Amino acid sequence: MTTRSFDVAVIGGGHNGLVCAAYLARAGLKVIVLEKEPVVGGAAITEEFAPGFRNSTASYTVSLLDPKIIADLALHGHGLRIVERRAANFLPVDAERDLLMPYGLANRQRAIAPFSRKDAERLPDYDRMLERAASILIDLMRETPPNAGGGLLELVRMARPGRRVLGMTLAEKRFLADLFTSSAADFLSRWFESEIVKAAFAFDGIVGAYASPYTPGTAYVLLHHCFGEVNGKKGVWGHAIGGMGAITQAMARAAQAHGAAIETNRTVARVEAQQGRAKGVVLDSGERIEARAVAANIPPKLLFRDLVEAGAISAEMHARMTGLKSGSGTFRMNVAMSELPSFRSRPGTSVADHHVSGIIIGPSIDYLERAYLDARLHGWSKKPVVEMVISSTMDDTLAPPGKHVASLFCQHVAPRLPDGRSWDEAKDAFAEVVIDTVNEHAPNFRTSIVGRQILSPLDFERRFGMIDGDIFHGQLSLDQLFSLRPALGHADYRMPLKGLYLCGSGAHPGGGVTGLPGHNAAREIVKDLRSPLARLRGRAPARK
Repeated sequence: MTTRSFDVAVIGGGHNGLVCAAYLARAGLKVIVLEKEPVVGGAAITEEFAPGFRNSTASYTVSLLDPKIIADLALHGHGLRIVERRAANFLPVDAERDLLMPYGLANRQRAIAPFSRKDAERLPDYDRMLERAASILIDLMRETPPNAGGGLLELVRMARPGRRVLGMTLAEKRFLADLFTSSAADFLSRWFESEIVKAAFAFDGIVGAYASPYTPGTAYVLLHHCFGEVNGKKGVWGHAIGGMGAITQAMARAAQAHGAAIETNRTVARVEAQQGRAKGVVLDSGERIEARAVAANIPPKLLFRDLVEAGAISAEMHARMTGLKSGSGTFRMNVAMSELPSFRSRPGTSVADHHVSGIIIGPSIDYLERAYLDARLHGWSKKPVVEMVISSTMDDTLAPPGKHVASLFCQHVAPRLPDGRSWDEAKDAFAEVVIDTVNEHAPNFRTSIVGRQILSPLDFERRFGMIDGDIFHGQLSLDQLFSLRPALGHADYRMPLKGLYLCGSGAHPGGGVTGLPGHNAAREIVKDLRSPLARLRGRAPARK
């Protein structure tokens, strides 16, 4: 079999792998991306799922994609175009009541006031504190976390977060501590009294977390989803014209423009290790790709379970990496519709602001809690939490004229069903529960459906390598964040096997279509391959 040589081999052409490859190639390194599917993009792809209907297959909305990455890689120049939702979120409550959350502080106060005037008055202080916390943490998301046992350099790096916190007021420090230690429910109850208002914010605390809103740490998950911006506007949600695949196609073009090679239908069988160091990868075809470094854009649990031989690292580290907590309790559907849903609280099938928002079915904290408890006891929620985004209201390339497509992102389902049941047998039954749940609020929804696509946790695992269906490559729990992600001593993207790096969502700062794990990992790889020792050995790459 043939052997080819590169500076870096990237396993997986999802969005973080493509970002990593683009930055590495931009730095002058010879890079190859190896993607097992026929198209790059991982979970951020667009597909036709019914005749004439296309939509984002798994990931489905834009906000967290880091603006620095968009600018550095000139993604707009490579065809990316993002449009904004008309409103942030819409929460149908019953036949008479709903909460349409617009953009802008004054507009949001007016929307909240009918539910609680006190909550509307508290909103400016809440927003100010959240923005302050987010401004500090977004900088930390772009940095490599301090690593335990790393010597003087790591001590210096550990001081940086401390200096930022020292500049905060005592009230801001308390707020930050609450975010990192509290449950979403307890945190929000300190600020708001209306159950509907609290639910509107709490949804972000349980997304992809497979956790109760009363689970400590879910307040941070809420914050994790508050970092976003679209087209320079903070807190705005958007849609990529052409679906999420348009983002990863632009990333691929950026990587190739800098000289990276991208190959699809190329399955990596194992990471080749010699004398305690990664030397490249072996494909299932038997071909060897020699590389000075290997960057893995796959979950660490999958990486060390399937691609790194157990004897290549210590038994303790192998057990820790393969034992990471995973499972996000999520279920995805795409539906093709003959008309827009007509909600009981806002009847009509003509495009209105609430159709061009994130439509969230989860009207109270108790509702979110029951959905989680049902899943833990029975395998899925009897009344699931659903976010529906009707992407065709922003993008007429996705459906035939007058028709529509919607993404349904559903919580909670058990990653592994009880009693030995398989999601292959159960997913259609749960899909019916989801449809019934939406139909209670929009009675024409079921009859409007002309096609659908279903992804259970098992489908996520098989197709995208997301162990236990975990969209974050590992839970965003307190023991798997920052310097503990994926494990203490390896938060700097360098894995226990020398020359092996983690560049996907299992690394800091975690999941979502941010591109930051790929961005940060590329920086560390470039540092290592351009180190003085590498130059002494005559192995540092020449700049292009």
